[in-house]
Amino acid sequence: MSPMYYPMMDPTFILLIPGLLLAFYTQMKVKSTFARFSTVYASRGMSADAVSRSLLDRFGLQSVKVERVRGELTDHYDPRTKVLRLSDSVGSSASIAAIGVAAHEVGHAVQDKEGYAPLKFRNAFVPVANLGSMAAFPLFLIGLLMSARPLIDLGIVLFLAVVVFHLVTLPVEYDASSRALRLLGGTGMLTQSEITGAKSVLDAAALTYVAATVMALMNLLRLLILARGRRD
Repeated sequence: MSPMYYPMMDPTFILLIPGLLLAFYTQMKVKSTFARFSTVYASRGMSADAVSRSLLDRFGLQSVKVERVRGELTDHYDPRTKVLRLSDSVGSSASIAAIGVAAHEVGHAVQDKEGYAPLKFRNAFVPVANLGSMAAFPLFLIGLLMSARPLIDLGIVLFLAVVVFHLVTLPVEYDASSRALRLLGGTGMLTQSEITGAKSVLDAAALTYVAATVMALMNLLRLLILARGRRD
């Protein structure tokens, strides 16, 4: 029988190093890119609040409220309450970075209105993913300690739900960014050169989802290796 390793303290942890490095790089990339274009202001001079409101209204989404939320880059669209929330540093700014972020969230609102399938699936899958995120590793560890194969397998299945959530998130986020850039260009909210800057911000932000997906996949691989070692 192979030696038993614990999920958080074992040789397979080396599999996470590429994901950790990618996550570190993406965080630095997001911060530096956002900071760079936060000092470049759009020629029309409209704040991100005003831009998001205008874009929402163009799509008949007058019922979607635009509110403020605390934190830095905590901007999001809530499909349950139909509220688009912008952080203070984004909502009040007329920078290319802020407008790009706001338009991205409008993209999610438009996805919601149009019934974009990946978004609908992701929203419905949130409870399952949350359960997997909370319970997968504890159940897997207990299964290892007790040599209980059903618990080990259950932990893997639950974590697989987390991986599925991350994989589905990728097209949702990239599609929202594509919509945002088309909206900004098509409505003249940003000039072509300004859209290039907004794209740089959104591309950097999208990398964070790629990094999260890589980490999830590597963790799933770790669990499979550990489970196989335990069986052998």
